[in-house]
This record gives sequence, structure tokens and C-alpha cells, in this order.
Amino acid sequence: MSEKKVYLQPVPVRIWHWLNALGIVTLCISGAQIRFPEYVAIFSSYRSAILLHNTAGIVVALSFSIWFFYYKIVAGNLADIYIPKKSDLTTGLFRQVVFYFFAYFFGAPNPHHATPENKFNPLQKSAYLGIMFVLMPIVSLSGILLMNVGPMREIVLLIGGLKILVAIHFLSCCSLSAFILTHVYLATLGSTPMAYLKPMWTGWEKVEDVKGACHENKQSYQQN
Repeated sequence: MSEKKVYLQPVPVRIWHWLNALGIVTLCISGAQIRFPEYVAIFSSYRSAILLHNTAGIVVALSFSIWFFYYKIVAGNLADIYIPKKSDLTTGLFRQVVFYFFAYFFGAPNPHHATPENKFNPLQKSAYLGIMFVLMPIVSLSGILLMNVGPMREIVLLIGGLKILVAIHFLSCCSLSAFILTHVYLATLGSTPMAYLKPMWTGWEKVEDVKGACHENKQSYQQN
């Protein structure tokens, strides 16, 4: 199978990705100290952990807004890239799960071939749909409420009180942390462990050239 380079990740997407990644990692580390101060003491004081956590939370909330603005307004392809199509849910999702959990370990090719118009495979689309449109808004909004309990007291009470709000924020953050670990692992399942990470620095990704390979095979057949 021949390969070709495809420009998948524009500069704004790469900047957002690493800014968001740094912010979320900072949130996880500082949040661990806030939640379990008797076991985690990475930062100099509990107050410092809270200040860093709040700052990182604002950065992540802003980066989420930038992500939405870019894909919805500038690129105009938010739904095409992140919303699974019928074929993704009926057959594509199953094929991708089989690839990641079984076929990959036997050297089978990835059933999804990335293009600028269809960057994510069906499993990625389904995961990102839940992460970016459900989990991230819940984490961001619950965090904003926790930073402004006094001014937003009535909203907090409407949710069920401070304990319920803290539980929602903590559980959604745990789910986000689990996704990050899975995301990092799946990012190593390219042709090399760095194959899927390099495009987030350079913008270019090597993909299998199915059409080119078919054309070469056809020419070879005609010559023979």
C-alpha cells in the first residue's frame, strides 16, 4: 500500500489542541490536590492549587469557545467532522472497534482513511461528540458555578445544592481524565507510535493512498 501526505491539521487547530491539552493536564493535577490534599501536595499550598485550577479552567473554557468558533464559523464544517453519519453508526463503528481491539494486533490496515473533510473515524466521531458537546460543557459550566457560588447561589440551589454541584464537577472531570488516557493510548496505534502525534505539530499526516495503489495495480495488471 502506497502512502501520501495530507494536510489535516491547520495552524489554529494545532494551537488550540496543545493549549487545551496543557490546560486539562493542569486541571487534573491541581484538581487532584484540591480533592485529596492529604495525599497530593504538588503545589506549595492549597490556595495555590485553587488559584492555578481556576486559571487553567478559564483557559480551557476560552479554548473551547475558540474551537467552536473556528469549526462553526471559520471552517464551517463542525457537523461534517464531528457528527457521525448513518454509515458511521451502522457499519463503520463496528469495523473501527474490531480494528482497535483485534485486527490492529495482527497487522491489518486501518479501515478509515483520513481526509481534510473526514478527519476522524466513526469511533473518534462518537467519542468526540460526547466529549466536546456534552462532557466539556458540563465541566466548564459546573466549574464556573463553583468559582462563583455566591453570585450564582440560586442556580446552585436549583441544581441541588453545593454537594450535588461538586459531585457533578468531580465525576465529569474523572470521565474526562479517563478519556485523555484512552486518547493518548489510541494516538500511539499508527504505523509508528508517533505517526498520529506528528500531525499535531506539523499539520501533515501520512495516510494510505488507496486510489494510488489501485491505479498502480491496474497498470501492473495491464502490462502483464
